[in-house]
Amino acid sequence: MTTGATIEILDLRHFAAPVLRPVLEAESAIWLDRLHWDYGSSSRLLLQYLDSRMLPGYAAVEQGQITGYTFCVYEETKAVIGDVFAVPGGDPDASDLSAAVPVPARALEETLLRHLLETLLNSPQVDRIESQLLLHPSGTLAGVFREAGFRLFHRLFMVQPLEGKWSRPHLDLPSGLELRTWRDEDLNPAARLIAESYSNHPDSLINDQYRSIHGSLRFLHNIVRYAGCGVFSPLTSHVVVERTSRELAALVLGSRVSPQSGHITQICVRPEFRRQGLARMLLNLAASQFMLQGASEVSLTVTAANTEAIELYRAEGYDCNHTFDAAVWRRPDTPEPLS
Repeated sequence: MTTGATIEILDLRHFAAPVLRPVLEAESAIWLDRLHWDYGSSSRLLLQYLDSRMLPGYAAVEQGQITGYTFCVYEETKAVIGDVFAVPGGDPDASDLSAAVPVPARALEETLLRHLLETLLNSPQVDRIESQLLLHPSGTLAGVFREAGFRLFHRLFMVQPLEGKWSRPHLDLPSGLELRTWRDEDLNPAARLIAESYSNHPDSLINDQYRSIHGSLRFLHNIVRYAGCGVFSPLTSHVVVERTSRELAALVLGSRVSPQSGHITQICVRPEFRRQGLARMLLNLAASQFMLQGASEVSLTVTAANTEAIELYRAEGYDCNHTFDAAVWRRPDTPEPLS
Protein backbone atom coordinates (compact mmCIF):
# COMPACT_ATOMS: atom_id res chain seq x y z
CA MET A 1 0.00 0.00 0.00
CA THR A 2 1.49 3.34 -1.06
CA THR A 3 0.06 6.36 0.67
CA GLY A 4 3.08 8.65 0.73
CA ALA A 5 3.64 8.11 4.46
CA THR A 6 4.78 5.35 6.77
CA ILE A 7 1.80 3.66 8.39
CA GLU A 8 2.07 1.28 11.32
CA ILE A 9 -0.58 -1.30 12.15
CA LEU A 10 -0.59 -1.75 15.93
CA ASP A 11 -2.65 -3.59 18.53
CA LEU A 12 -5.75 -1.53 19.31
CA ARG A 13 -5.39 -2.35 23.00
CA HIS A 14 -2.30 -0.13 23.17
CA PHE A 15 -4.47 2.98 22.82
CA ALA A 16 -6.83 4.84 25.13
CA ALA A 17 -10.07 6.48 24.09
CA PRO A 18 -8.94 10.10 23.52
CA VAL A 19 -6.59 9.27 20.63
CA LEU A 20 -9.33 7.44 18.73
CA ARG A 21 -12.09 9.99 19.35
CA PRO A 22 -11.36 12.11 16.21
CA VAL A 23 -11.62 9.01 14.01
CA LEU A 24 -14.94 8.03 15.59
CA GLU A 25 -16.27 11.55 15.09
CA ALA A 26 -15.35 11.37 11.41
CA GLU A 27 -17.03 7.99 11.10
CA SER A 28 -20.15 9.23 12.90
CA ALA A 29 -20.52 12.00 10.32
CA ILE A 30 -20.56 9.42 7.52
CA TRP A 31 -23.12 7.26 9.34
CA LEU A 32 -25.39 10.27 9.69
CA ASP A 33 -24.98 11.42 6.10
CA ARG A 34 -25.23 8.04 4.40
CA LEU A 35 -27.76 6.21 6.57
CA HIS A 36 -29.29 8.98 8.74
CA TRP A 37 -27.98 6.99 11.70
CA ASP A 38 -26.70 8.53 14.94
CA TYR A 39 -23.53 6.57 15.69
CA GLY A 40 -22.92 8.44 18.95
CA SER A 41 -24.08 5.72 21.35
CA SER A 42 -21.96 3.11 19.56
CA SER A 43 -18.96 5.46 19.66
CA ARG A 44 -19.35 6.02 23.39
CA LEU A 45 -19.52 2.29 24.02
CA LEU A 46 -16.40 1.73 21.92
CA LEU A 47 -14.54 4.42 23.84
CA GLN A 48 -15.41 2.70 27.12
CA TYR A 49 -14.00 -0.59 25.82
CA LEU A 50 -10.89 1.19 24.61
CA ASP A 51 -10.25 2.66 28.03
CA SER A 52 -10.54 -0.82 29.53
CA ARG A 53 -7.84 -2.01 27.04
CA MET A 54 -9.95 -5.10 26.33
CA LEU A 55 -11.08 -4.52 22.72
CA PRO A 56 -9.25 -6.86 20.29
CA GLY A 57 -8.32 -5.24 17.00
CA TYR A 58 -5.83 -3.03 15.19
CA ALA A 59 -5.19 0.67 14.71
CA ALA A 60 -3.47 2.39 11.79
CA VAL A 61 -1.00 5.02 12.96
CA GLU A 62 0.42 7.64 10.62
CA GLN A 63 2.89 10.21 11.98
CA GLY A 64 1.70 9.55 15.50
CA GLN A 65 -1.98 9.94 14.67
CA ILE A 66 -4.58 7.17 14.41
CA THR A 67 -6.24 7.29 11.00
CA GLY A 68 -8.13 3.98 11.03
CA TYR A 69 -9.12 1.01 13.15
CA THR A 70 -10.81 -2.37 13.17
CA PHE A 71 -12.07 -4.56 15.99
CA CYS A 72 -13.92 -7.77 16.76
CA VAL A 73 -15.76 -9.37 19.66
CA TYR A 74 -15.70 -13.01 20.69
CA GLU A 75 -18.78 -15.14 21.39
CA GLU A 76 -17.55 -18.53 22.57
CA THR A 77 -15.96 -20.08 19.43
CA LYS A 78 -17.25 -17.34 17.11
CA ALA A 79 -15.70 -13.97 16.31
CA VAL A 80 -17.82 -11.09 15.04
CA ILE A 81 -16.03 -8.31 13.16
CA GLY A 82 -17.56 -5.13 14.54
CA ASP A 83 -16.10 -2.45 12.30
CA VAL A 84 -13.39 -1.42 9.84
CA PHE A 85 -12.92 2.27 9.15
CA ALA A 86 -10.26 4.66 7.88
CA VAL A 87 -10.64 8.43 7.74
CA PRO A 88 -11.13 9.75 4.17
CA GLY A 89 -7.88 11.33 3.10
CA GLY A 90 -6.24 10.22 6.34
CA ASP A 91 -7.39 13.43 8.03
CA PRO A 92 -9.92 13.26 10.88
CA ASP A 93 -10.92 16.85 10.01
CA ALA A 94 -11.62 16.09 6.34
CA SER A 95 -14.57 18.16 5.18
CA ASP A 96 -16.05 16.05 2.34
CA LEU A 97 -17.28 13.15 4.46
CA SER A 98 -20.32 12.45 2.31
CA ALA A 99 -18.23 11.45 -0.71
CA ALA A 100 -17.34 7.87 -1.54
CA VAL A 101 -14.41 6.50 0.45
CA PRO A 102 -11.19 7.53 -1.39
CA VAL A 103 -8.78 4.85 -2.60
CA PRO A 104 -6.14 5.54 0.11
CA ALA A 105 -8.74 5.11 2.86
CA ARG A 106 -10.08 1.96 1.23
CA ALA A 107 -6.57 0.53 0.89
CA LEU A 108 -5.97 1.23 4.58
CA GLU A 109 -9.26 -0.45 5.50
CA GLU A 110 -8.24 -3.49 3.45
CA THR A 111 -4.88 -3.61 5.24
CA LEU A 112 -6.52 -3.38 8.66
CA LEU A 113 -9.03 -6.07 7.75
CA ARG A 114 -6.30 -8.40 6.48
CA HIS A 115 -4.42 -8.04 9.77
CA LEU A 116 -7.54 -8.86 11.76
CA LEU A 117 -8.49 -11.81 9.56
CA GLU A 118 -4.97 -13.23 9.77
CA THR A 119 -5.21 -13.14 13.55
CA LEU A 120 -8.66 -14.75 13.64
CA LEU A 121 -7.97 -17.41 11.03
CA ASN A 122 -4.89 -18.49 12.98
CA SER A 123 -6.72 -18.59 16.32
CA PRO A 124 -7.49 -22.29 16.95
CA GLN A 125 -10.36 -21.44 19.31
CA VAL A 126 -12.24 -19.58 16.53
CA ASP A 127 -14.42 -21.87 14.42
CA ARG A 128 -16.66 -19.23 12.84
CA ILE A 129 -16.30 -15.57 11.82
CA GLU A 130 -19.21 -13.28 10.93
CA SER A 131 -19.23 -9.74 9.61
CA GLN A 132 -21.94 -7.27 8.60
CA LEU A 133 -20.31 -3.92 7.87
CA LEU A 134 -23.44 -1.87 7.26
CA LEU A 135 -21.62 1.39 6.53
CA HIS A 136 -19.56 -0.05 3.65
CA PRO A 137 -21.27 -0.27 0.24
CA SER A 138 -21.54 -3.77 -1.20
CA GLY A 139 -18.31 -4.92 -2.81
CA THR A 140 -16.06 -2.46 -0.98
CA LEU A 141 -14.18 -5.12 0.99
CA ALA A 142 -15.48 -8.18 -0.84
CA GLY A 143 -12.10 -9.05 -2.35
CA VAL A 144 -10.40 -9.28 1.04
CA PHE A 145 -13.11 -11.52 2.43
CA ARG A 146 -13.10 -13.79 -0.63
CA GLU A 147 -9.31 -14.13 -0.48
CA ALA A 148 -9.69 -15.37 3.09
CA GLY A 149 -12.29 -17.97 2.11
CA PHE A 150 -15.44 -16.17 3.26
CA ARG A 151 -18.87 -16.65 1.76
CA LEU A 152 -20.60 -13.36 0.92
CA PHE A 153 -24.30 -12.49 1.10
CA HIS A 154 -25.78 -9.39 -0.50
CA ARG A 155 -28.00 -7.30 1.81
CA LEU A 156 -30.30 -4.31 1.26
CA PHE A 157 -30.85 -1.26 3.44
CA MET A 158 -34.40 -0.16 2.64
CA VAL A 159 -36.09 3.10 3.66
CA GLN A 160 -39.69 4.28 3.66
CA PRO A 161 -40.57 8.01 4.01
CA LEU A 162 -43.26 8.75 6.57
CA GLU A 163 -44.09 12.41 6.26
CA GLY A 164 -47.57 13.04 4.91
CA LYS A 165 -48.33 9.36 4.47
CA TRP A 166 -49.50 7.81 7.66
CA SER A 167 -52.74 7.71 9.58
CA ARG A 168 -53.83 5.28 12.28
CA PRO A 169 -53.39 1.76 10.80
CA HIS A 170 -56.31 -0.61 10.40
CA LEU A 171 -55.82 -3.59 12.73
CA ASP A 172 -57.53 -6.66 11.29
CA LEU A 173 -56.44 -9.70 13.30
CA PRO A 174 -57.45 -13.28 12.47
CA SER A 175 -59.64 -14.89 15.10
CA GLY A 176 -57.79 -16.43 18.02
CA LEU A 177 -55.04 -13.81 18.02
CA GLU A 178 -54.53 -10.62 20.02
CA LEU A 179 -52.15 -7.68 19.66
CA ARG A 180 -50.30 -5.77 22.36
CA THR A 181 -47.13 -3.76 22.92
CA TRP A 182 -43.85 -5.36 23.96
CA ARG A 183 -43.24 -6.38 27.57
CA ASP A 184 -40.02 -7.42 29.31
CA GLU A 185 -41.42 -10.88 29.92
CA ASP A 186 -41.67 -11.38 26.14
CA LEU A 187 -37.92 -12.02 25.83
CA ASN A 188 -37.99 -15.80 26.21
CA PRO A 189 -41.15 -16.37 24.11
CA ALA A 190 -39.70 -14.06 21.46
CA ALA A 191 -36.48 -16.08 21.39
CA ARG A 192 -38.52 -19.24 20.75
CA LEU A 193 -40.44 -17.48 17.99
CA ILE A 194 -37.28 -16.22 16.26
CA ALA A 195 -35.56 -19.62 16.39
CA GLU A 196 -38.64 -21.29 14.89
CA SER A 197 -39.26 -18.57 12.29
CA TYR A 198 -35.68 -18.61 10.99
CA SER A 199 -35.38 -22.37 10.56
CA ASN A 200 -33.91 -22.95 7.06
CA HIS A 201 -33.99 -19.18 6.48
CA PRO A 202 -31.21 -17.35 4.54
CA ASP A 203 -30.50 -15.14 7.55
CA SER A 204 -29.64 -18.18 9.69
CA LEU A 205 -26.64 -18.67 7.40
CA ILE A 206 -25.48 -15.13 8.14
CA ASN A 207 -26.16 -14.99 11.88
CA ASP A 208 -25.99 -18.31 13.70
CA GLN A 209 -27.76 -16.81 16.72
CA TYR A 210 -31.03 -17.40 14.85
CA ARG A 211 -30.48 -21.16 14.95
CA SER A 212 -31.18 -21.68 18.64
CA ILE A 213 -33.32 -20.25 21.43
CA HIS A 214 -30.17 -19.44 23.40
CA GLY A 215 -28.64 -17.55 20.48
CA SER A 216 -31.88 -15.73 19.70
CA LEU A 217 -32.12 -14.64 23.33
CA ARG A 218 -28.61 -13.17 23.12
CA PHE A 219 -29.63 -11.34 19.95
CA LEU A 220 -32.72 -9.93 21.69
CA HIS A 221 -30.77 -8.79 24.74
CA ASN A 222 -28.41 -6.88 22.46
CA ILE A 223 -31.34 -5.08 20.81
CA VAL A 224 -33.65 -4.54 23.77
CA ARG A 225 -31.30 -3.98 26.71
CA TYR A 226 -27.92 -2.95 25.36
CA ALA A 227 -28.76 -0.53 22.52
CA GLY A 228 -27.07 -2.78 19.97
CA CYS A 229 -29.06 -1.13 17.20
CA GLY A 230 -30.19 2.33 18.27
CA VAL A 231 -32.42 3.05 21.26
CA PHE A 232 -35.08 0.38 21.71
CA SER A 233 -38.64 1.70 21.39
CA PRO A 234 -41.16 -0.35 23.44
CA LEU A 235 -44.10 1.69 22.09
CA THR A 236 -43.12 0.83 18.52
CA SER A 237 -42.56 -2.85 19.30
CA HIS A 238 -45.56 -5.18 19.28
CA VAL A 239 -46.34 -8.88 19.61
CA VAL A 240 -49.22 -10.97 18.30
CA VAL A 241 -50.26 -13.60 20.86
CA GLU A 242 -52.19 -16.82 20.27
CA ARG A 243 -55.04 -16.78 22.79
CA THR A 244 -55.14 -20.51 23.56
CA SER A 245 -51.42 -21.30 23.95
CA ARG A 246 -50.32 -17.74 24.90
CA GLU A 247 -47.34 -18.29 22.60
CA LEU A 248 -46.20 -15.51 20.29
CA ALA A 249 -47.39 -15.83 16.71
CA ALA A 250 -45.56 -12.76 15.35
CA LEU A 251 -43.60 -9.72 16.46
CA VAL A 252 -42.07 -6.47 15.30
CA LEU A 253 -39.28 -4.67 17.17
CA GLY A 254 -38.18 -1.10 16.52
CA SER A 255 -35.45 1.28 17.65
CA ARG A 256 -34.71 4.96 17.12
CA VAL A 257 -31.41 5.35 15.31
CA SER A 258 -31.62 9.15 15.05
CA PRO A 259 -34.23 11.87 15.69
CA GLN A 260 -35.42 11.55 12.08
CA SER A 261 -35.14 7.77 11.64
CA GLY A 262 -36.69 4.67 13.11
CA HIS A 263 -35.37 1.21 12.32
CA ILE A 264 -37.17 -2.15 12.25
CA THR A 265 -34.71 -4.40 14.07
CA GLN A 266 -36.80 -7.57 13.80
CA ILE A 267 -40.04 -8.73 12.22
CA CYS A 268 -41.05 -12.37 12.06
CA VAL A 269 -44.14 -14.57 11.87
CA ARG A 270 -44.45 -18.19 12.93
CA PRO A 271 -44.77 -20.41 9.83
CA GLU A 272 -48.35 -21.53 10.52
CA PHE A 273 -49.55 -17.91 10.78
CA ARG A 274 -47.99 -16.62 7.56
CA ARG A 275 -49.94 -15.28 4.58
CA GLN A 276 -52.60 -13.81 6.87
CA GLY A 277 -51.45 -10.18 6.65
CA LEU A 278 -49.68 -10.11 10.03
CA ALA A 279 -46.32 -8.87 8.72
CA ARG A 280 -47.97 -6.09 6.71
CA MET A 281 -50.07 -5.04 9.71
CA LEU A 282 -47.04 -4.99 12.04
CA LEU A 283 -44.99 -2.95 9.54
CA ASN A 284 -47.78 -0.37 9.30
CA LEU A 285 -48.20 -0.26 13.07
CA ALA A 286 -44.49 0.28 13.68
CA ALA A 287 -44.32 2.99 11.02
CA SER A 288 -47.26 4.86 12.50
CA GLN A 289 -45.70 4.73 15.97
CA PHE A 290 -42.38 6.03 14.64
CA MET A 291 -44.21 8.89 12.97
CA LEU A 292 -46.01 9.75 16.22
CA GLN A 293 -42.58 9.94 17.87
CA GLY A 294 -41.43 12.50 15.30
CA ALA A 295 -39.53 10.29 12.86
CA SER A 296 -39.72 11.17 9.17
CA GLU A 297 -38.57 7.79 7.86
CA VAL A 298 -38.25 4.15 8.83
CA SER A 299 -35.59 1.70 7.64
CA LEU A 300 -34.86 -2.02 7.74
CA THR A 301 -32.33 -4.48 6.35
CA VAL A 302 -33.04 -7.64 4.39
CA THR A 303 -30.99 -10.30 2.66
CA ALA A 304 -31.23 -10.22 -1.13
CA ALA A 305 -32.11 -13.93 -1.21
CA ASN A 306 -35.26 -13.22 0.82
CA THR A 307 -37.23 -12.20 -2.26
CA GLU A 308 -40.65 -12.69 -0.68
CA ALA A 309 -39.87 -10.21 2.10
CA ILE A 310 -38.40 -7.71 -0.36
CA GLU A 311 -41.57 -7.88 -2.44
CA LEU A 312 -43.64 -7.09 0.66
CA TYR A 313 -41.39 -4.18 1.67
CA ARG A 314 -41.51 -2.66 -1.79
CA ALA A 315 -45.31 -2.97 -1.81
CA GLU A 316 -45.35 -1.08 1.49
CA GLY A 317 -43.31 1.80 0.06
CA TYR A 318 -39.74 0.83 0.98
CA ASP A 319 -36.94 1.57 -1.49
CA CYS A 320 -33.38 0.29 -1.44
CA ASN A 321 -31.14 3.24 -0.52
CA HIS A 322 -27.93 1.31 0.14
CA THR A 323 -26.50 -2.20 -0.22
CA PHE A 324 -23.85 -3.92 1.88
CA ASP A 325 -22.33 -7.37 2.36
CA ALA A 326 -22.52 -9.98 5.07
CA ALA A 327 -19.50 -12.28 5.21
CA VAL A 328 -19.21 -15.66 6.91
CA TRP A 329 -16.29 -18.02 7.40
CA ARG A 330 -16.42 -21.47 8.95
CA ARG A 331 -13.35 -23.50 9.83
CA PRO A 332 -13.03 -26.46 7.47
CA ASP A 333 -14.26 -29.79 8.88
CA THR A 334 -16.33 -27.94 11.50
CA PRO A 335 -19.90 -29.28 11.42
CA GLU A 336 -22.49 -26.69 10.41
CA PRO A 337 -25.18 -26.57 13.14
CA LEU A 338 -28.64 -27.49 11.97
CA SER A 339 -30.98 -24.52 11.58
